[in-house]
Amino acid sequence: MIFMPHNRNSLGEAAALARGRIAPNIYDTIAFAMLVALLVLLAHGAAGMRAPSELLTTSPVTLDLANLPEYALRTTLRMFAAIVVSLIFTFTVATLAAKSRRAEMVIIPALDILQSVPVLGFLTFTVTFFMGLFPGSQLGAECAAIFAIFTSQAWNMAFSFYQSLRTVPGDLDEVSRGFGLSAWQRFWRLEAPFAAPGLIWNTMMSMSGGWFFVVASEAITVGNTTVQLPGIGSWLAMAIDKQDFKAVAWAVLAMAILILLYDQLLFRPVVAWADKFRFEQTAGQEKPRSWVYDILRRARLLQTIGLPLAWLWQRAMLLRLSKRTLPATSAASRQLSRAIDVAWLGLVVLVAIWGVYETVVYLRETLGWSDVVEAFEGGLLTLLRVVVLIAVASVIWVPIGVWIGLRPAVAERVQPLAQFLAAFPANVLFPFAVIAIVATGVNPSIWLSPLMVLGTQWYILFNVIAGASAFPSDLKEAASVFRLKSWTWWRSVILPGIFPYYVTGALTASGGSWNASIVAELASWGNTKLEAFGLGSYIAKATEAGDFPRVILGIAVMSLFVTLFNRTLWRPLYVFAERRMRLD
Repeated sequence: MIFMPHNRNSLGEAAALARGRIAPNIYDTIAFAMLVALLVLLAHGAAGMRAPSELLTTSPVTLDLANLPEYALRTTLRMFAAIVVSLIFTFTVATLAAKSRRAEMVIIPALDILQSVPVLGFLTFTVTFFMGLFPGSQLGAECAAIFAIFTSQAWNMAFSFYQSLRTVPGDLDEVSRGFGLSAWQRFWRLEAPFAAPGLIWNTMMSMSGGWFFVVASEAITVGNTTVQLPGIGSWLAMAIDKQDFKAVAWAVLAMAILILLYDQLLFRPVVAWADKFRFEQTAGQEKPRSWVYDILRRARLLQTIGLPLAWLWQRAMLLRLSKRTLPATSAASRQLSRAIDVAWLGLVVLVAIWGVYETVVYLRETLGWSDVVEAFEGGLLTLLRVVVLIAVASVIWVPIGVWIGLRPAVAERVQPLAQFLAAFPANVLFPFAVIAIVATGVNPSIWLSPLMVLGTQWYILFNVIAGASAFPSDLKEAASVFRLKSWTWWRSVILPGIFPYYVTGALTASGGSWNASIVAELASWGNTKLEAFGLGSYIAKATEAGDFPRVILGIAVMSLFVTLFNRTLWRPLYVFAERRMRLD
């Protein structure tokens, strides 16, 4: 046996190298500073949310410019709280709908109905409930505002995740089952990564779409109850009421700064991280970049601290939380399964009939047939507006979204601009629309209509960008090799590739347009009010007057119209996309 002498210099160099890999560097300093600033802002905003409710009266919302940063912080915290709740809702409810046929019978129609219920419809019943949960504290009003923002964010995220889970490539699913992965492992190693690009873009859209209803969420008036929470929404409501163009401009500038900040600090890093989940067999030419993501990757101490969490995650991925699937089922078990399906469907139908019966009885006792006829006439006009506006928006934004999504460098530059345009609340444009309509004397029922789609057309753009961004590079190269161009390329390559994403975007855009009709069909600027006859203005007037029977009637009619429209058009397109347009 030969003993080699120790080389002390080599050992010292190895130790120094090991220390260098975990020792803090300049990137750790930057990451630590950003984390401390975030925690300080969270603590300050949370303290304000828990303040006594008397402060809403003693220190009301003002248009003092010094208060605008505080209002911006409070609004941002509400929107991020709502987005966290929306993500939890999406991962539970959408997954259950995609995995369980019986749950799907209930969840998907319920989502159709819920996305059609306007924010004002939720506020009508939730403000008193949440304020009763936290008497004497602003937390009740804060929860009501967060819930209202949640109702403007959650549905498109849930639909996107559901659509992605139903269109996972069949060959990848077969391979995962061949490797013996459990349902839990398949979800986190295949299905969730496959759905990540679409979910991320829809989360950005939800964050931006929440701005559209931030005025209704923070400046709440339901009958005799009026609550104004400190925030940009309340600032905008007061500025519009006082006809203060300067204050409106300051609010828009604050929104632009906020959108730029959370785009750079959150969404762009997430997009760069999620690029590795793209479904393709060849390497992409361009990758999205993020300076924050690069800092986090190079922060040595931060990565060392995260090692225990990474170890726990790897251990969680080894869990097998599902029973082994039996190779075959007997005829008796299949008959039992069909019997359970029939019984479950019968129960769902009975519950639906009971709900309709109770609604009809309540409305018959409080309203007359003339009110029902008025609501249905308004619903038909609003339906016509929604169909025309979604068709026009699709013709405009599908080609633009494809062009952006196929160019990651362009998408990186356009992303914050698209978020700002999507977040730009139509309420800000109401004064100009009212002034222009009054000055020209045109018909408000026609020219107020475009306001319905201003905040919802971006669902189409964002989903098309997500679909084009996730389009496999190998298929693009194959189309280039075969020299497919012009209409043939659109018809045979890109439109089938983005079709599931487009259906999700158009579905949520149409639902959002119904929701937006509440504020778009009844516009005001100071004491000047314009009304476009429709179901939205019907519900808005009933809510402002505290007329709960008419609010319930309007919501019931809107839910009926949206559900029938979705079942007639969007659901068949969903099934078509699932069966014919999946990437296999």
